[in-house]
Amino acid sequence: MIGASWLMIALPLLGAAILLLGGRRTDRWGHLLGVAMSLASFAVAVVTFFELIGLPEGERRRAVGLFEFIPNLVDMGLLIDPLSISFALLITGVGSLIHIYSIGYMSHDPDRRRFFSYLNLFVAAMLLLVLSHNYVGLYIGWEGVGLASYLLIGFWQYKPSAATAAQKAFVVNRVGDFGLAIGIFTIWTTFGSVTFQGVFESAVKPEQGVLTAIGLLLLLGACGKSAQVPLQSWLLDAMEGPTPVSALIHAATMVTAGVYLVVRSGAMFFPEGSTAALVAAIVGTVTLLAGAIIGMAKDDIKKGLAGSTMSQIGYMMLGAAFGPAGYAFAIGHLITHGFFKANLFLGAGSVMHAMNDEVNMRRYGALRKVLPVTFYTFFIGYLAIIGFPLLSGYFTKDGIIETVIHHNQVLGWLAVLGAGLTGFYMSRMVFMTFFGEKRWADDAHPHESPAVMTIPLILLSIGSIFLGGYLILGNTFMKFIGPAVGTPDELPAFHWNTVPGLATLALVAVGAIIAWLRYGRVPVPVTAPRGSFLTTFARRDLYGDALNESLFMRPGQWLTRIAVFFDNRGVDGLVNGLAAGIGGTSGRLRRVQTGFARSYALSILFGAAVVAGALLLVGNL
Repeated sequence: MIGASWLMIALPLLGAAILLLGGRRTDRWGHLLGVAMSLASFAVAVVTFFELIGLPEGERRRAVGLFEFIPNLVDMGLLIDPLSISFALLITGVGSLIHIYSIGYMSHDPDRRRFFSYLNLFVAAMLLLVLSHNYVGLYIGWEGVGLASYLLIGFWQYKPSAATAAQKAFVVNRVGDFGLAIGIFTIWTTFGSVTFQGVFESAVKPEQGVLTAIGLLLLLGACGKSAQVPLQSWLLDAMEGPTPVSALIHAATMVTAGVYLVVRSGAMFFPEGSTAALVAAIVGTVTLLAGAIIGMAKDDIKKGLAGSTMSQIGYMMLGAAFGPAGYAFAIGHLITHGFFKANLFLGAGSVMHAMNDEVNMRRYGALRKVLPVTFYTFFIGYLAIIGFPLLSGYFTKDGIIETVIHHNQVLGWLAVLGAGLTGFYMSRMVFMTFFGEKRWADDAHPHESPAVMTIPLILLSIGSIFLGGYLILGNTFMKFIGPAVGTPDELPAFHWNTVPGLATLALVAVGAIIAWLRYGRVPVPVTAPRGSFLTTFARRDLYGDALNESLFMRPGQWLTRIAVFFDNRGVDGLVNGLAAGIGGTSGRLRRVQTGFARSYALSILFGAAVVAGALLLVGNL
């Protein structure tokens, strides 16, 4: 089945083509085809996975050739190894559950068929990104993900906010994509190859400065797709898309692409201790704190979860910056995060479905009794993300923290602080939504979502409970993924009774208690009170948009005005002035042509006199 692994990409791509080209004729069954294609891709991924683990440990790396893409330069093919198949299972598995959930969530949308075509396209592009055996194929998938995200974020394009958010995501990601493109060009010119095997096994030993430059360029691309500082500003606005889009982007596809790129390229461009790795670690730390701070102040439930995604991806980036010792925990957290974050986003969508699409948590309250399935599944996702003992996030996120502290005390303890902030903002979200007194609008009639929406929530919550322990305990996942990322001589193990581990649990508990005192024990005002400077700072996304406007938009605006002035007054002025001069001279010369014979005779006489005078003068000289 490994030889037919290209079907993982082809099936959802075929589904997207049928639904887009078939048009309105496919409206009645288009959503079913979209789900079927995603499930079929998942089935191929499962069969491929079991075939791969049936091979000896040292042989779990298979290249599947497809076709010649650029003659004598680039062949298109797939790389099936533990890293790529882990991502493929996450993308197709969680992606299929999101497809199923979308049947109910988008049931009344007249363009549901088009929505499912975009979902299929998104899944196909992400699979191409993680399965390609070279950087060119990865880049094509990378851009396909960008296109699909633009289409899905702006799906309700009749809303100006959605259209603007899609444009913003597209433009911000172009900055990161430019860095990735230059990095790939540099890889080609340095190593003479763009395949992963050709680059990593190259006999060429470039200077450290070249490797650092490539690493930083790849990191810039990763920051764009994974919404890391300083290219994080698009992520919260992307919540304007339908909620299943938010779940797909945040859990299984787009934001995980940057982490994949760093881990896949880590052996060459992000070795532990390198400048690029240090920058990646700092970026991850800053982002995990920034995302947590933003999440602490958001009343919009989806934007609060978006800030959480920034923070959790920051943890993954931080773990990946410390080489093979951190790779397994980083990818393990990425996989478990895919389950509990999809669970949380789809749970938020279930709440919105029951509350007439209201997103303001200050207008929720007391929903746990009205939405029991949504509440319990959301609560499990909440426990998993804060790192409650024995749930998924406890093993993977705490494993990252322990690994980082072992290598860098400062960054490690900042990550512990981030865990405490996570305990606060996630507890705040649960208390404001499901506990306290009801604060609903008069026209709200909360009701539980249909089974087609709640069954995916139940399955995701099961993964949120058990997956982390299965992956981490006994080094199960580390042993599996080791051949793809470089297994250290001594496998890192998870320990629950370390000082950092106990401190993390204590800070999470403190954060949850503070949230209870502020939002669970006392009534929550429907209108947000005027906050302090720090609260305003967080509510306005740490002034990220204002900073971009000051540093890039305003200078660009003035540069444009100067260029327009120079063009109008300089280039156009010179051309127009020359044309006017010629036109004026022609107009004046035209007056000589009077049409009277006597005027011409006088002119001839005057000219003859001038010529005769000139000849006489020359003769005398």
